[in-house]
Amino acid sequence: MQASVKVAGGGHGDDDDGRRAGDAGGGPSGSRGGRSGSRDGSGARDGSAGAGTASGPGGRRGEGGDLLSELELGAWRGMLRAHAGVTLRLDEELRERHGLSLGAYEVLMLVGTAPRRRMRISELSQETLLSISGMSRMIDRLERDGLAVRESCADDRRGAEVALTVAGRARLRAARATHLGGVRAEFLLRFDDAELALMRDLWERIAPPGA
Repeated sequence: MQASVKVAGGGHGDDDDGRRAGDAGGGPSGSRGGRSGSRDGSGARDGSAGAGTASGPGGRRGEGGDLLSELELGAWRGMLRAHAGVTLRLDEELRERHGLSLGAYEVLMLVGTAPRRRMRISELSQETLLSISGMSRMIDRLERDGLAVRESCADDRRGAEVALTVAGRARLRAARATHLGGVRAEFLLRFDDAELALMRDLWERIAPPGA
């Protein structure tokens, strides 16, 4: 799926009204900068380490509902902050150069690279973590911009599939180069090959391929 990922679908501006709970883009508290990494994970800055978080090199790990240790807090908050910052900058660049939000780019990319070059709204909803209603509104906007169309399903006349227009395919080609360049500049080039391999393996512990 190239470099776009589900949780990088946007969450900024016109795309976040239909995004389901659970998107970590702004952290569990929904804060824009991912600053929900308090010790209790709620965004509050007060509170001290609970049982199981005694001081040490970075603090020991807690258990269950214990407050987060300094080690745990740094890892969790760092992930939220990095994700929020990178996706925000990618979104801003796409809007400025191509008139697309990151979420809209992801929809164009998913449809444009699908085996039949068309997808149902329910499929796009699952892939992007947008609700069905949120995805429907996004497709409405893409249709108004002349980038996508709804067409009847060949095997189900009551259903509809989304396909790209000629203009949509051209916008996707131009935006893809910008997006992938941004992914490399904002993220990939900050790590060497060994670090990227390690990071890939660590992410797979949380979200195995195909899960």
